[in-house]
Amino acid sequence: MSIPAGSDRTVPDHAVPDRATRLAAIGGVVGPAAFVGAWIASAATTSMPYSSIDDAISRLAAVGADTRWLMTAGMVTFGIALPIYSFALRSTVTGRAWVSAAATGIATLAVAATPLDRSDTIDQLHGLFATVGYVTLAATPLLAARPLAHAGHRRLARFGIAAGTTSAIALALTPTSLPTGLFQRLGLTVSDAWVVATALAIATGRLSARSVDHRRPTT
Repeated sequence: MSIPAGSDRTVPDHAVPDRATRLAAIGGVVGPAAFVGAWIASAATTSMPYSSIDDAISRLAAVGADTRWLMTAGMVTFGIALPIYSFALRSTVTGRAWVSAAATGIATLAVAATPLDRSDTIDQLHGLFATVGYVTLAATPLLAARPLAHAGHRRLARFGIAAGTTSAIALALTPTSLPTGLFQRLGLTVSDAWVVATALAIATGRLSARSVDHRRPTT
């Protein structure tokens, strides 16, 4: 995905997002913080044999895991917060990135509702929902990159391309013989970092409301 050249630079509309949009953007900070915090705390406190390098995050929320409540709480918080954040994204960035962000949250709630080790069928559903969540999370910054660039937010656009690409590659490597936990955490963290960056930009008014719809060439 390419970013428009500097000669095509546009001047963004600096209308500050309304209060509802700025409040919704906070979901993009709360969700990732709760999710990442939950897997760090769970891995640090679990009494079962667990490796953050080799083991999947979902093992921390598996049936029988002593950290199931904590990791599940992190997933549910993320699952609720991302659709709220998607409202803010929809109000500030054109395109379908907001749909992908909302889908990520819904898929995460489905992952939380299908913990590992309950049954073979539930395990299969868990894997399906997790895959959907991985794909949509990686897609969100990629889908937002071009609209952000057109609106003059080139740093966020480039960050989105880097984060989405890194996330997609890392998450694609999680089912291989390579360290599952390491690549899973890398893939999720880079896209979550982009979500936090855009959420803060919206909440502080630096990312203007639907600026791409009102772009005008410089003279």
